[in-house]
Amino acid sequence: MQEAASPLYAILGNRTKALALLAIMLPVLLVTIDNTILNFALPRIAVALNPSAAGQLWMIDAYSLVLAGLLVTMGGTGDRVGHRRMLFIGCGGFAVVSLLLALSVHAWQLICGRALLGIFGAMILPATLALIRSAFSDREERRVAVAVWATCLTLGSALGPLLGGVLLQFFDWPSVFLVALPFLLPVLVLAPSLNETQRQPGGSADYLSILLSLGAMTGVMLALKHGATTGIDLQALLLLVAGVGLGLLFVRRQFRLEEPLLDLRLFRNTSFSVCIAVNLVSLGLLIGFIFFATQLLQLVFGMAPLAASLILVPGQVLAIIAGMAVVPLARNVAPNRLLAACLLLGALAFAVMALVQASVVSVCVAFVLLNISVAAITTVSNDLVLSSVPAERAGSASSVSETAYEVGVVLGTTLIGGAVAALYRLSLVLPEGLSDEATRAAATLGGARTVSSGEHAAALLQAADAAFREGVSLTSAAVALTVLAFALLTLRCLRSPS
Repeated sequence: MQEAASPLYAILGNRTKALALLAIMLPVLLVTIDNTILNFALPRIAVALNPSAAGQLWMIDAYSLVLAGLLVTMGGTGDRVGHRRMLFIGCGGFAVVSLLLALSVHAWQLICGRALLGIFGAMILPATLALIRSAFSDREERRVAVAVWATCLTLGSALGPLLGGVLLQFFDWPSVFLVALPFLLPVLVLAPSLNETQRQPGGSADYLSILLSLGAMTGVMLALKHGATTGIDLQALLLLVAGVGLGLLFVRRQFRLEEPLLDLRLFRNTSFSVCIAVNLVSLGLLIGFIFFATQLLQLVFGMAPLAASLILVPGQVLAIIAGMAVVPLARNVAPNRLLAACLLLGALAFAVMALVQASVVSVCVAFVLLNISVAAITTVSNDLVLSSVPAERAGSASSVSETAYEVGVVLGTTLIGGAVAALYRLSLVLPEGLSDEATRAAATLGGARTVSSGEHAAALLQAADAAFREGVSLTSAAVALTVLAFALLTLRCLRSPS
């Protein structure tokens, strides 16, 4: 740890580098916090704005869908116009839209605002990782800066529920949007002093490629979400075919362009390709776990939002430690072995949820294991991503890496959350004598609680809790086995970059 700390002390001891690190890390924290913070505020927003059920889903998903769809575009654009400029524009736009969202009086305003946040968030994330390369020329300092960046990326997603619980304990729902201002205002002051990245010569962005990229990402994600929530039907298949078709057109166009939006030759590097896959899987595990863990803590165990968020604090603290402590290990341990070991730790976290009866303690322990795993993975994989590409392609490489994270966010909620919900419905044994309305409402854990009154209340709650525990246990077992197989694949395929 002392070896890892020396470059960190060198950074913190240099005022210019310390301020550069601060300007890069604050927006990373905010953009990833926004992935999860809204979940805690959604019940109050539903009361205040009265959105439809579909509207509530779009409030959550609009941000991640747009963010994931535009990350590659914004990374390539930043390579051309400069990532410092992209960071400044992104942070300014994010701050203005966040302020307007706090003033929303209609559900459609909130949905559109969340989509706009996704656009500006897509400007921010690739810029931050690319600016690390221009701000820290020393390899060891850059490795530590990447470790801090990776820790912020992991910590932000985990911190969202905690921050949401604290804010809603004392303030109303607009506070979850106003929290963006103290994160971004210092960045707007410090960003002009950052070293601009090396620009890649080229003309303007190819707008058809942008549309094809956004359409492909959106189509595939909507297909997966629809299939997980309502089943595989014609609509899901049409969305999937449309997304894959647009994706193939995007790939074909990139190979034909002299100056492609995304240089697909990056994927010829095995280290780069494997690290992108590991990034996607790791954040999907984290977000999927948070999705069902918050329901366990609040609905099954009956904890208040603030108390439930505090259960996650040990994992968040150890994520910070793990993200930094893995730096000296990365110097001495082969990356395939290190990443495979981290994936095994993530598989162990889900094995705990599968094999041990769900309780506050088991959720806390599993979250600790998972956070250590994801924090270490993020540090190692992103250092490999930056090291495996030329300097002028850092923005494109980082945008692909961050796209994997945002796809992981959607897939974690869709696949893991969808599996838990589907298994809950299959395992649910309702007491006899329920009304049709109560039977329909009991199809979700939250719905079962809204109709749990009268003579069947106790039996309904007991059945719903048991079914949800069963869904969590079976899903966790499947996830643990899948991650175990993926860890073995990583061990075999990953090689250190030259």
